[in-house]
Amino acid sequence: MDERDTLLKVLITTYPEKPRNALRNWASQLWAFAKEMKEGDLVALPSKREPTIHFGTITGPYRYAAENPPGARHTRPVQWLKSIARVQLDQDILYSLGAFSTVVKIQRNHAEDRVRKLLDGDGGHENGTEKPNLEELARDALRDYLRRRFKGHALASLVEGILQAQGYRTFLSPTGPDGGVDILAGSGPLGFESPRIAVQVKSGDTPVGTKELNELRGAMKKFGANYGLFVSWGGFKETARKEKPTSYFEIRLWDSEDLILHLLESYERLPEELKAELPLKRIWILVEDEDNA
Repeated sequence: MDERDTLLKVLITTYPEKPRNALRNWASQLWAFAKEMKEGDLVALPSKREPTIHFGTITGPYRYAAENPPGARHTRPVQWLKSIARVQLDQDILYSLGAFSTVVKIQRNHAEDRVRKLLDGDGGHENGTEKPNLEELARDALRDYLRRRFKGHALASLVEGILQAQGYRTFLSPTGPDGGVDILAGSGPLGFESPRIAVQVKSGDTPVGTKELNELRGAMKKFGANYGLFVSWGGFKETARKEKPTSYFEIRLWDSEDLILHLLESYERLPEELKAELPLKRIWILVEDEDNA
């Protein structure tokens, strides 16, 4: 019996209530994590809070850290290099990163070379066989469609439609200079009542910083708004994200992930012309628990 078989036998003894297929999956991932991953290998960690993927390299051997809390005892040291927005990654790479298994080796279509080019500041585009996370895959496809079809003023129109679906009366600035505000939104029959919101929308891939937030604050005073909403498709710099707690009752920040969440929540109430531009269909899928695989 080799070490890998011994690992599976230990798991079966330790977790007798778990299905055998699930334990085989665990053994495979633990083996890859401890034995197959090498120093210098590139690792990817999708963020659960933002539409980004964190990339780093392994810098040392596997260690079981008994002092860590449960769920964090199998460790490998990593030097984190850079976070890349999901919108900058091609669909085939996102498809692979959406696999249900936590530890997966991604190698099709020269994926590692293409990611390393992005980490170095270059581009990297092309088109393996883990079971995909269908929800994440659908979200990535929608994100790619929005990025291509709703640039510039079109994205502001989409945000206006979402606000209208949420019950606001709105004014959309025409194309051209907007005085720092793309949309004005208010409550009540005529939109005069609070909350009155000044909205700025950026459709580019460049993250927004505190300078742009301060410009929105100035526009809020200019237009008599008591709240602000900044929608940035490219996300926000760390300096701007740090303002989230202190600005919570003043300005809300939506990145592409937040925008998609609000879009899906409001879709059935969107204006018909917007739904025609963005045809979505609600479907049900079977979510298989890994433990019962």
